[in-house]
Amino acid sequence: MPRPHRLLPTLAALLLPGLAGAQPATRPGLAPTEARQTVDIATPPWSSLVRVQTEAGGRCTGVLIAPDRVLTAAHCLLAPATGLVVLPSRTHVLSGYERGEFREHVRGAAFTLGPAYVPAARGPIGADWAVIRLATPLRDPFLPLAPLPAAGTQAMLGGWQRDRAHVLLADTACRIEAPLRDAEGRLLLRHGCAATKGSSGGPLLVRQGEGWAVAGVASVANLEARGGVAVAVAGLPLLP
Repeated sequence: MPRPHRLLPTLAALLLPGLAGAQPATRPGLAPTEARQTVDIATPPWSSLVRVQTEAGGRCTGVLIAPDRVLTAAHCLLAPATGLVVLPSRTHVLSGYERGEFREHVRGAAFTLGPAYVPAARGPIGADWAVIRLATPLRDPFLPLAPLPAAGTQAMLGGWQRDRAHVLLADTACRIEAPLRDAEGRLLLRHGCAATKGSSGGPLLVRQGEGWAVAGVASVANLEARGGVAVAVAGLPLLP
């Protein structure tokens, strides 16, 4: 495995504020009882997750679905202050990020957003997905895409979350609650996985054979309860 890198000087100010772990006022998507745990970013399937950071201040999670393709949420690529889509070259993808170290760092080269996604409206939810084409491929493993899972399917969801932004947290014991459709008929997945701000774009994982596959892209969290809604990847034009 490549030796972890320290943060590049140009990234340090962008990535490290709050390393001491300041707690936000609200944590949507969580229950009073903690269901998340730290997971080993060097082992599958977590080694396929990446941290997505923009120079406009956005910070989310993504997953490798090909050596040079990262799946994330479309709203993760908007500048918080303006709501405009950021430049791909100002998007940083870090693999193996933990406490200021990472295995690899690459920039985005191009974006594909959900065709119906409207940045100004930050929706609709069923189009809240994006694929980042990387300037150079990453050497980390990538995950396959899963068909639409049934209600009750075992699931996991992880990400670099706002309340503990420098370690990868995951709910490893949750389930798909129900397939849904948005107002335009696009497929969604309601899940019971604990995850809060920063996990947007993270993969909703389900079992496939001996490993795990991506069933959805985390988009929104419940306001005052564990769980949320993900965009189902079944049928999406994610890869050329």
